[in-house]
Amino acid sequence: MDKLDAIGEQIRKHLEEKNAARDGALKHSRTLIRHCSMAIRAVHRNDRKVAEEHIQSANELVKTLQQDLSAYPDLYHAGYTRDAFKEYAEACITFALVCGEPLPDPDALGVEYVAYLGGLAETVGELRRRSLDLLRHDEIEEAERLLSIMDDIYGLLVTIDFPDAITGNLRRLNDMVRGVTERTRGDLTTSFQRRELRSAMLAVEKKLNRS
Repeated sequence: MDKLDAIGEQIRKHLEEKNAARDGALKHSRTLIRHCSMAIRAVHRNDRKVAEEHIQSANELVKTLQQDLSAYPDLYHAGYTRDAFKEYAEACITFALVCGEPLPDPDALGVEYVAYLGGLAETVGELRRRSLDLLRHDEIEEAERLLSIMDDIYGLLVTIDFPDAITGNLRRLNDMVRGVTERTRGDLTTSFQRRELRSAMLAVEKKLNRS
């Protein structure tokens, strides 16, 4: 029975260490998500420097999580860490696409492919938000560029045809991406028509003034 006590102590120590790792992962995940949210907010405010700072802080937390959870795969793949990595992918992708930078690779970001796909899908919502801001300032050409990217993202995501258990409910996200993209296309078409109408009215007004 002495051996049983030793085994029990060994298991207890392992679970204590694992529980401490879990507590740390929860804390780091929450902080990581906060930095990602702040980065996206800075992107929409055209504050590239602040966005880069938050993305860098998020990147450091990603590395910390990878290191701290290397011995606990089940914690690494838990919902809270997966969501944090998805948010990180979304922030990095949003920053790159809005700022005209190359699309970041999932391996370079250090996130799993499913988390990357989720972040890519949710980026479309941020691109719509950006497009609406552009349309309010009559920057239709840039909004068209973002709409084209949204189309490309949807075109890729619909080809990832695997069970939801493998892709993390990607089909549901695809429905969202399609709806957001089509609404943005409608908004862009309406804005373009309004600009054309305004230009035509100004042309008529100038012609009448010359008469």
